[in-house]
Amino acid sequence: MKLSKLYKEALRLGRMHDPRGNRRWDYSDSAILFGKPDTEVRKAMVGIDIDIGELLLADKLRREQGLDLVISHHPAGWALAHFYEVMKLQAEMLTSVGIDALVAKQLIEERMSEVGRRVSAVNHMKTVDAARLLKLPFICLHTPADNHVYYFISKLIVANKPSRLGDVIGILNTLPEYREAKKNYSGPRIILGNSRSPVGKVLVEMTGGTEGSKRAIKKLAAKGVRTLVSMHLSEEYFKKAKEADLNVIIAGHISSDNLGLNLLLDGLEKRGELEIINSSGFRRFNHN
Repeated sequence: MKLSKLYKEALRLGRMHDPRGNRRWDYSDSAILFGKPDTEVRKAMVGIDIDIGELLLADKLRREQGLDLVISHHPAGWALAHFYEVMKLQAEMLTSVGIDALVAKQLIEERMSEVGRRVSAVNHMKTVDAARLLKLPFICLHTPADNHVYYFISKLIVANKPSRLGDVIGILNTLPEYREAKKNYSGPRIILGNSRSPVGKVLVEMTGGTEGSKRAIKKLAAKGVRTLVSMHLSEEYFKKAKEADLNVIIAGHISSDNLGLNLLLDGLEKRGELEIINSSGFRRFNHN
């Protein structure tokens, strides 16, 4: 499969699982960071975070056993510099539980500005520069993968209709990514509530660039949301959720990223053979 085809197909699959519906959404946090579009890709090293060390490892593997591409989940380069723009899709998640569209837009725009200020000081191009010096094709696929895990977990919860938080944990632990994380003491866990707590109305927070607006939490509770299922949660967000008396299940950041990437790779492999080398916290599990 050509690099350009692989990238375009990843975006197409991401749009198919977007909370806003399948339209031509722009994913600013995903990009071909280095490499010729017509590069033939048969073998790729995939990692959750790719930095200079991982690129040097990839270069060694390329010389010893062949390698065509490095895929990072988390963004780098210009995809990191303006990744916060994908947070716009979080407004749709808020309106889906009844929050007014204008209020949702204002809350997310406020949070986008905060995240934009935070990433402005980062040395965005250092990893891309290393890929260029090594002449190593390098891409990142962030929201297309996160959309997959959001869609998959949301459907799983709706289909199984859990009544208690312990039931949600049981559902998550049926998936190999979360079972693998559990072996490494980073599996799904309840951080607010207990295993017997009623689930009620659930909001799955698995996509949209990064953590959402803290000011939205009280509004979510007012609209009847009882449980949040998230990849991760900051201490500030945790305190606001506790004040609102919400249940919170942390599925796990890296394990959820693994699930999203695996689902995305399942789709890509339907379009062409692709040998995967696991790295940087990624483990390949096939869900086809």
